[in-house]
Amino acid sequence: MPSAQSTLNSSQTGQWDAPADVTNPRWKLGSSFGPSFDAVLHTGDTYKFVSSLPSESIALVISSPPYNLGKEYEVPTKLQTYLGTLKPSLAQLVRVMSSNGSLCWQVGNYVERGEVFPLDVYYYPLFKELGLQLRNRIVWHFGHGLHASRRFSGRYETLLWFTKSNDYNFNLDAVRVPAKYPGKTHYRGPKRGQISGNPLGKNPSDFWEFLQDEWNSGLWDIPNVKSNHPEKTIHPCQFPVELVERCVLALTNPGDYVLDPYGGVGSAAIAALKNGRRAISVDKESKYVEIARHRIQDLERGQLVMRKLGTPVYQPSGKEKAARIPAEWSRGQ
Repeated sequence: MPSAQSTLNSSQTGQWDAPADVTNPRWKLGSSFGPSFDAVLHTGDTYKFVSSLPSESIALVISSPPYNLGKEYEVPTKLQTYLGTLKPSLAQLVRVMSSNGSLCWQVGNYVERGEVFPLDVYYYPLFKELGLQLRNRIVWHFGHGLHASRRFSGRYETLLWFTKSNDYNFNLDAVRVPAKYPGKTHYRGPKRGQISGNPLGKNPSDFWEFLQDEWNSGLWDIPNVKSNHPEKTIHPCQFPVELVERCVLALTNPGDYVLDPYGGVGSAAIAALKNGRRAISVDKESKYVEIARHRIQDLERGQLVMRKLGTPVYQPSGKEKAARIPAEWSRGQ
């Protein structure tokens, strides 16, 4: 993280003072909502801040909310109490969504005394009561994570994509992946013998898996942000930028607002700015907001390290020490 520091002059303008090592910044950053800012990085309560936003001003709400797992920024509570405290904020998020906008809610599982409660199942009726329509339940599969001892290790989370109406943005061509068999033809009917696919590629489906060569397989492969991930910061549950990018490209247009109400270290804001959108990121932890600001400044300089959209996941060759069967195991056989 850069050593340069900046101060927040929010008492009058809500704008971040530019640090000395960023000249002619590409994006104007603020801490309060305003049309002159390309990105708003706000420290504070989600409900209070979102309540201040204009109705139907946001094209995409995307977030991975607190899971109530006892992280440093969470206070574990009973599941229904946890969901109840979020309801007012969810209502405000739906209010600020544009009529053709989308909400992408990425969640895992709540675990209590070893029992698993899939959060997407509990969130679905809450958003349904608020009038949203579910378009996809996307399964995000990743290859690494914590190992369980009394159940199978969790290796996927889900992303619920809701829209506010039947007239919604969906730019499929922006996220197509190459077809496995681009030369495939119709085998019957009036189009028999004609190419059946799209020259831009195929629909990547609602199963985003992480294989070695996703662009040939046609599946979406995005590793979760763990210790060796190039984007890793101090945040314990960090969004991969690549995951957000796909939603931004498919569900918004240039210049649209993308809001992450639990923004953490700014991955959603980075994905939005990188692709010509405007960003709003809210988090109650000032240290995460500060990291988000530095990451955006690194993006301006071309110094932000992140996975390029579609980068193959590293596969061990078998020659690495960690990939070989330990000699101790062999002797025990």
